[in-house]
Amino acid sequence: MKLIVQIPCFNEEKALPVTLREIPRRFRGVDVVETLVIDDGSTDKTVDVAKREGVDHIVKLTNHKGLAESFTAGIDASLHLGADIIVNTDGDNQYRGEDIQKLIDPILAGEADIVIGDRNVKEVRHFSFVKKRLQGLGSWVVRQLSGTQIPDVTSGFRAFSREAALRLNIISRFTYTLETVIQAGKKNIALAHVPIRTNKRLRSSRLFSNILSYLKKSLATIARIYTLYEPLKIFLYIGGSIFGVGMFISIRFLYYYLTQQGAGHIQSLILSAVLMIVGFQVVMIGLLADVISANRRFLEDILYRVKKMELARPKNNLKGRENNKKN
Repeated sequence: MKLIVQIPCFNEEKALPVTLREIPRRFRGVDVVETLVIDDGSTDKTVDVAKREGVDHIVKLTNHKGLAESFTAGIDASLHLGADIIVNTDGDNQYRGEDIQKLIDPILAGEADIVIGDRNVKEVRHFSFVKKRLQGLGSWVVRQLSGTQIPDVTSGFRAFSREAALRLNIISRFTYTLETVIQAGKKNIALAHVPIRTNKRLRSSRLFSNILSYLKKSLATIARIYTLYEPLKIFLYIGGSIFGVGMFISIRFLYYYLTQQGAGHIQSLILSAVLMIVGFQVVMIGLLADVISANRRFLEDILYRVKKMELARPKNNLKGRENNKKN
């Protein structure tokens, strides 16, 4: 059983040594523990620090691509390195390394494929009142949309089984945290959460410049990912609402027409017709999007199989070379 702890980093030369030293090198139920640093185009000495601290693997991106892409690069590298379990943590030492055992226990027991650390956001001292409330609201929205019970969906401290890592396909360029939860819920991947502890803040967050920016990007990410998996619902709600308004206006017109109360309501009739036509067209777009979504699921299944075949080749080649040496 091989565990790889991946750490996406962007200019973390000061915090990275603390983070690495807190990661235990032995865990119950694991034979091999390795560390992987994904350097997201750092302009400081993050890579040099990683080498000095004895990091097992380093993936260096050519320029700063963002958290989502660095996370994806880490997952891909970990799979190629033969990881059976992948743990993702932050380079700013926000999470306690010794809690990794809590994350991997449900996976080792076969109870879950993705385990997310619950920080109990309400108790985190360096989070502002507004941030706590927004985190809570955001987690509630994601739970409703994904059909999961994860209390802290923005936590970056999480563990993935090899099977779960193969099935995830990150599309967002902002953050992977929200998307992976929604995807897991829609793909029926077994999710679990465990309570974890946090360390003192070493630096402020770099993911967003202010709360408003974070809110806008998070809402856009949630809407986009949910629409990918439930397009018919989204377009049916929108189209049905527009059609309903048009129907209400037409009923209003018929009431005035049949009761002969007043005149000059022809504009209402035109407006209702336009709204009903637009609403019907939106619903038809939803049906088309649903068909495309079904094809996307087939494509994702094919991609999953291709990944498994691709990752199986090095092992087969290695066995062949070992047999040749013996002969």
